[in-house]
Amino acid sequence: MTGPLLLGVRHHGPGSARAVRAALDAASPRAVLIEGPPEGDALLPLAADEQMRPPVALLAHAVDDPGRAAFWPLAEFSPEWVAIRWALAHDVPVRFIDLPAAHSLAREPDGAAAPPTRPAGDGDSDDLAGSAGTAGPSGPASPADPAGGGPTSPTAATAPADPAGSPRPAAERAAGAGEGPEDVRSDAGGGGADAEGSPDGGPRAEADGSRDGPGAAGTTGGAEPESVRIDPIAVLAEAAGYDDAERWWEDVVEHRGRGTGGGESDPYGPFTALGEAMTALRETYGHGGHDRDLVREAYMRIQLRAARKEFGDEVAVVCGAWHVPALAQKTTVAADRALLKGLPKVKAEMTWVPWTHRRLARHSGYGAGIDSPGWYGHLFAAPDRPVERWMTKVAGLLRDEDHMVSSAHVIEAVRLADTLAVVRGRPLAGLSETTDAVRAVMCDGSDVPLDLVRDRLVVGDVLGEVPDDAPAVPLQRDLARQQRSLRLKPEALERELELDLRKDSDSGKSRLLHRLRLLGVTWGEPAAGRGSTGTFRETWRLRWEPELFVRVAEAGVWGTTVLSAATAKVESQALAATALGEVTALAEQCLLAELPEALPVVMTALADRAALDTDVSRLAQALPALARSLRYGDVRATDTAALGEVAAGLAERICVGLPPACSGLDADGAAEMRGHIDGVHAAIGLLPDAAAMTGRWQAVLRKLAVRASAPGVIRGRAARLLLDDGRLAEDEAARLMALALSPATQPAEAAAWIEGFVGGASGGGLLLVHDERLLGLVDAWLTGVPAEAFTDVLPLLRRTFSAYEPGVRRTLGELVRRGPAAAAGPAHEEAAVPGFGPGLDEARADAVLPVLRLLLGIDDNDLAGVAR
Repeated sequence: MTGPLLLGVRHHGPGSARAVRAALDAASPRAVLIEGPPEGDALLPLAADEQMRPPVALLAHAVDDPGRAAFWPLAEFSPEWVAIRWALAHDVPVRFIDLPAAHSLAREPDGAAAPPTRPAGDGDSDDLAGSAGTAGPSGPASPADPAGGGPTSPTAATAPADPAGSPRPAAERAAGAGEGPEDVRSDAGGGGADAEGSPDGGPRAEADGSRDGPGAAGTTGGAEPESVRIDPIAVLAEAAGYDDAERWWEDVVEHRGRGTGGGESDPYGPFTALGEAMTALRETYGHGGHDRDLVREAYMRIQLRAARKEFGDEVAVVCGAWHVPALAQKTTVAADRALLKGLPKVKAEMTWVPWTHRRLARHSGYGAGIDSPGWYGHLFAAPDRPVERWMTKVAGLLRDEDHMVSSAHVIEAVRLADTLAVVRGRPLAGLSETTDAVRAVMCDGSDVPLDLVRDRLVVGDVLGEVPDDAPAVPLQRDLARQQRSLRLKPEALERELELDLRKDSDSGKSRLLHRLRLLGVTWGEPAAGRGSTGTFRETWRLRWEPELFVRVAEAGVWGTTVLSAATAKVESQALAATALGEVTALAEQCLLAELPEALPVVMTALADRAALDTDVSRLAQALPALARSLRYGDVRATDTAALGEVAAGLAERICVGLPPACSGLDADGAAEMRGHIDGVHAAIGLLPDAAAMTGRWQAVLRKLAVRASAPGVIRGRAARLLLDDGRLAEDEAARLMALALSPATQPAEAAAWIEGFVGGASGGGLLLVHDERLLGLVDAWLTGVPAEAFTDVLPLLRRTFSAYEPGVRRTLGELVRRGPAAAAGPAHEEAAVPGFGPGLDEARADAVLPVLRLLLGIDDNDLAGVAR
């Protein structure tokens, strides 16, 4: 081997991965250099550990700001991963040579929402070769890595890219920001770059993941488009006559020697051809709009020189194809060091973390994402006949989902895929051909089962694993220990978890999930359960995302265990909270998470805020949360005596201040207060001295029901709550309704009273169905509303009655059509039965006599006697 072996790859490309393995086997280099952050060198031996299962990622974060972080993902079919495993298996030194994460994390993006974890433009060949949508893990740089930002490139977790399979001309795709490290930042809500998903503020790369444009340091590039980022793969595909860069990449790389069992006669041929193509592009486009690539490439050249001094020319370099011309170019050490002078730097830490196929997919926002990580993994792992094996996988999935698929379907789907490849002039059937064949043969032309195939197989829910002894912050280790002891394994696939808090194991899982939520690690989200609604039941929706490792690192500033960290954070938030609602929410969360040491601090803050707050609406808003918290003393054996005292005092102040607070409210204020009244009414029964407080509360409701200055919606609601509790007789309720709907009341105010009385989800429709006197009052009032006022009250009434169940609305319509028996109002003496007329229809009753005679076998005289 004369000179270093430069292997330009596409990140997450199985074709590149196979070619790298063949080239390394042929060359047997003395050292392997890989595009990636040098801080990861100490972690490389873990790649050979039996517990290590890709996809995984290198996670780097700033020590003083864990939210400033980046990932370098690696899949089983990533060329960099193959090179690492080859070097470890052959006992050959392996090193990362890209710009250190310490510099990448320190760089402030130009207008981006989060700092990029990779120097500008990681033009890895993989991006270049990456039309197929490879992910680029090659060194932290800008997300514009057209030449294949390799698995060592940090990734940008942001908005999804363009839909897969939408071909665009190279000129239009030239603005793609490529694959690179995935930035994560706490203030970005779990994602980290600008809106386009490019950590350096540039637009995202498209299907090929091109992030860094062609352009090496010191290259004498000719035409350098101003403010344009080149997508090398799209340019090469267009030059080859393809309108789809993804298809071109598959034809020239992924299909090369696939499934034939044969190897390349020249193992270096693909890299030589790709390097020449990249050289031509960089001569034409310079750095292609990815100017920060120049810094990264200068650092890589310095590292390459040092390796050549140590190992000679028998060195292999695996990097994005876009960087190959820059690494082959002869520059001086002084010139390269000048480019690196003055770079900002932070102290960074790095570890391995599990990754997922779903996060490798482009739609997840990963700058170097690929459309089909599951398909690429299949291509890499299949020893032969990849199409036949793929169709068998699809058939198995569809059968598991109760779709009728036979072996004949598989045979015909394979034939159709091969035929489509021939018709389309492709060397072998690719993903588009297999997808079309599956749709036509196995899915009967429907995209519904096909979406399942795309989700489960084309993308997949594979979650990697890392060794237990991988470096991690203490909080992460404690979390992992609890996950093992509770048998609560992180999974990439979303699932529901039903918990019975009466069981110790389920109670422990609930505590852990609530504590993590307090720390901002939203592994689980509470969900509505399908079963029992008792307080001892909880339902969670779980899904582990790689970004949660960053959230755990951020939360590490609060403590070394989940319990201590959650306690410290709650205490800090309680002392800093200024609003009563914030403290009551903290109290509820504190009880759910069972933080006994934090509870006294929260209770003190709650009592102080409650004593100082004079706004009745805020007091009423806080009481339901406290009442809910009181239930946890029964379910979780938590002492809530102090909380009960605060809640009782809050309820007393609400009872005193509520009637005056309900006077003079506008429509919006009245609607808001009505909601508070409903909440307080439900909370009163949960207080420690519920009997005494219930009587006090009902007295307040009576005042509101007859208070002329209170809005109609509040008066109607108070009357309804009293009626539901049996504290208001039906005759009295009818009298209040008659007064509210009298001609002296403005139509809008009367409609508001009706909304308060029968509106909402509290069974108001059934009340009207079963009490035709009330329905008659409403009907009589509505028919008497003047025409000029009818248009004003109609929207309010429609909103009220449209909330009823369809069956209730239908019954009410029938009753109104017949004319309610009690239409005359409360003075009517007869109580009609809903759905029946006012008296017996003897003619209709006699019509059943002949049938009864036949059934009973008696004569007409006897039957007449029975009827009488």
